[in-house]
Order: sequence, then structure tokens, then C-alpha cells
Amino acid sequence: MTVDDLLTAARARLDRVGPARAAELAAAGAQLVDTRPQWQRDDEGTLPGALLIERNHLEWRLDPASDARIPQATDHDITWIVVCSEGYSSSLAAASLQDLGLRNATDLDGGFRAWKAAGLPVA
Repeated sequence: MTVDDLLTAARARLDRVGPARAAELAAAGAQLVDTRPQWQRDDEGTLPGALLIERNHLEWRLDPASDARIPQATDHDITWIVVCSEGYSSSLAAASLQDLGLRNATDLDGGFRAWKAAGLPVA
């Protein structure tokens, strides 16, 4: 298996959302989770209101059974929308969250760059 195969398999089970749909879901209570490292957020900008959880901490922070979870990680029914720069690592991350039982986890198709190109708010 190659990383491209892994990405294809991950995306096959995600209901990926584009920027407009992600904004709608966030307005309705879904949680945007920006997994980009600090240097990338400094370089590209940030999503107002998004939770900042770098990729290497993601599963521990969002698993409701983890001692390291964030306060928002209350159950397995929350809609988590994972965001990276271009929508690649976020697909793998969202699939990993689904493996933890977070069945509504997905990612932003095209990532932060697609959000920004759509004219949605950035800081």
C-alpha cells in the first residue's frame, strides 16, 4: 500500500465538505479543527473560531475517553471538521478520528487554502 492508496481509502469513507458547507456546519455547531503547525498558520493565516490542535495531538484531544481531551470532546456524535493547508493530511486525520468512533468526523476539501479562496473569513 502507498500513501496515495491510504489517502484514497480514507476519503472513500469521509463525507468531505467544501468551504461553504463547512462554514454552514460550523454556524450550526460543528467544530472546525485547524491541525496546521504554528509556522503554517503564521504564514497562511487562521480560521476565526477554529480550535487549534496540531496533528500530533489530535486523537488524544478529541477522544471523549482520553484523559487529555479538550472540554468540547464530550461524546462521539460531535461533528469535527479537520482542516490542514490543502486537504491531504486532514483526510488521514479525519479517518483516524472515525477509527476512534467519532463517526461525524470529516475534513475540509481543499483545506485552509480553499476556505480562503472562497472568500470566507480569515485572520
